Amino acid sequence: MINKKSRSEVRENKHRRMRSHLSGTAQRPRLSVFRSNNHMYAQIIDDEAGRTLVSASTDQKAVKAELEKTNDVAAAAYVGTVIAKRALDAGIDTVVFDRGGFIYHGKVKALADAAREAGLKF
Repeated sequence: MINKKSRSEVRENKHRRMRSHLSGTAQRPRLSVFRSNNHMYAQIIDDEAGRTLVSASTDQKAVKAELEKTNDVAAAAYVGTVIAKRALDAGIDTVVFDRGGFIYHGKVKALADAAREAGLKF
């Protein structure tokens, strides 16, 4: 009998493997992305201090008010621009991109491209 792992378990294992190579510093923090069925979340994290410096998600009132839907590619792109603007306001211009074990495609790619266009470097 074949026992198949769930998709979330596979993603968590991928993320654990990636995190052994990725780490955010004060000079170059980590841009972490999480995608649920209904929302997109992005955080800029300083792993040395263990602090979230900047965050944005489709769950926040200010972001949700600008969107028609919170679970499509356009919403992910908007979160990318918001996180980039907030990061630049906080004095952060370069980051390490952490896709969270998700495939770099669709919503994750849209968020990353929008953040790059808004001025973040990675």
